[in-house]
Amino acid sequence: MRGDGGMWHTLRRAMRLSPELYQGLAVTLLLAIGMTAGRAAAPVAVQQGIDQGLRGPTGPDFGVVAVIGSVALAVLVFSMICGYAMMLRLFRVSETALATVRVKVFRHIHDLSILRVESQQRGALVSRATSDVDQITTFLQWNGVVLFICVGQTLVTGAVMVAYSWQLTLVVLAVFAPVVWVVRACMRNLAAAYGAVRERSAEMLGVIAESVVGAEVIRSYNAADRTVDRLDRAVDAHRLAGQRASRLTVTAYSVGELAAGVALAATAVIGVLLGVAGRMTVGEIAAFLFLVAQFALPAQVAGEMLNGLQNAVAGWRRVLDILDVAPDVTEPADPLDLPPGPMAVRLRGVGFRYPQSTGEVLHGIDLDIAAGSRVAVVGQTGAGKTTIAKLVTRLVDPTQGQVLLGGVPLERVRLRSLRERVVLVPQEGFLFRGTLAENIGFGRPLGEDDVTAILAELGLADWAAGLPDGVNTVVGERGEGLSVGERQFVAVARAHATGADLLILDEATSAVDPASEVRLRTAMDLLSRDRTTVTIAHRLATARSADEVIVIDDGRVVQRGSHDDLVAVAGSPYAALHAAWLTSEGALR
Repeated sequence: MRGDGGMWHTLRRAMRLSPELYQGLAVTLLLAIGMTAGRAAAPVAVQQGIDQGLRGPTGPDFGVVAVIGSVALAVLVFSMICGYAMMLRLFRVSETALATVRVKVFRHIHDLSILRVESQQRGALVSRATSDVDQITTFLQWNGVVLFICVGQTLVTGAVMVAYSWQLTLVVLAVFAPVVWVVRACMRNLAAAYGAVRERSAEMLGVIAESVVGAEVIRSYNAADRTVDRLDRAVDAHRLAGQRASRLTVTAYSVGELAAGVALAATAVIGVLLGVAGRMTVGEIAAFLFLVAQFALPAQVAGEMLNGLQNAVAGWRRVLDILDVAPDVTEPADPLDLPPGPMAVRLRGVGFRYPQSTGEVLHGIDLDIAAGSRVAVVGQTGAGKTTIAKLVTRLVDPTQGQVLLGGVPLERVRLRSLRERVVLVPQEGFLFRGTLAENIGFGRPLGEDDVTAILAELGLADWAAGLPDGVNTVVGERGEGLSVGERQFVAVARAHATGADLLILDEATSAVDPASEVRLRTAMDLLSRDRTTVTIAHRLATARSADEVIVIDDGRVVQRGSHDDLVAVAGSPYAALHAAWLTSEGALR
């Protein structure tokens, strides 16, 4: 999508995406014409003042000058009112339209598969709904105002110029004709130039976001200099892209300025000749010179408008690019709700391949998990354990085979029902800025008493009571005010608060200290009651307490049974995992 045609295609799609932008457009244009009428009235007042007031048949008549001045003032007041109404409409319409766009982009990003989101820089994704939309806002609210003024001024001024002298009007048009060609050429090149600017801007934001979030790691590994170098390269790339685009903008501006000067000079010379021939009065020549200056405004600001327009178009393209990505996980056409109570999990011939992977992660897995059971899924790193969790929670869909929950094919389950009834507790509990109570009630808003009751049910009430403000303690951004173990307490309490009937636990104890692990395991045992629980176990201590252990190796189910039965099979994959785990535990002691 490049060049002039690409720009208009983008703008047409943008207007379809934001119909608010063209609703009442005719009224806005009429207001712009009304506003510019006041500017056209000034040259007319000058002409009438000279020809009728100062050079009238009976000599200077200041009464006529006063009347002409009063009428011109009234027209200017009317022009100011029209301008105020026009800009108010533009600001209101643009903010309304682009607020809708931001919401659409954020919702669409959340609708995309977790794999696609994880493959993107977070800063680059955020920039689609922030800085890219801001560029569009800037154009609509400032360059857009100038654009409407220019259109109105060109129409009104051009009509008045023709009324005074069609010959001089042709001269002015002939002078400005090359400007149109230059502007079109610049537009074709600016499309690519500002596309590069927006790309470099997104990359720069991504680097900045990573350096802020990873500040602790950067300091710990003495990588500050390398991080600064990386940021410098991103900033420099953005600067160079901006400079390339600016050169084209300056070219258009300079050509417009040159054309304006030539038009004024040509008008003055030819106007004097017409005046000498008696075909124009002194007032008409003076008025025409004023009109030429006004007519030249669009050409003089063409560079600025092109700058804003192409920046906005580049922003629109990036917004449309993300909206064009179809969600991998979609609402079924004829959705079903999950049956009440703990549910069985079935995988039938399930295979999965990651988009960038050279081979399959899972190979034709057939698996039955009974309703209400507690199952641990174990295996070497990369065996496919977490992929199974993503499939059961429908963060991704299998590339082959089928997943069923409670006997219902997962691809037919209403997404709202799925999210309410199936909850994933990740290895690291992500907390949002707010209080402990707000984070526990994130999935289902709760009162303070409800939060306290949930913590008591999980044996965590005394821990919460020991915090500075109890359940009203502010946890900070990403839970920075709590330890890793405490963040997991909140994640477990949040899962319990949802009332979900199927829990997927991605080994919530894998990164906590021993004391927190004991308390967390107790809370998770309480959490698992009367629910189907699938735990992705990285530590085999979790597997020992499960009803059944499922061993995954190279994307296949190679063993299943109780912990004791599997350990007893000498030379089996689970026995090897258990021996390695015992060795590592002994080394830690």
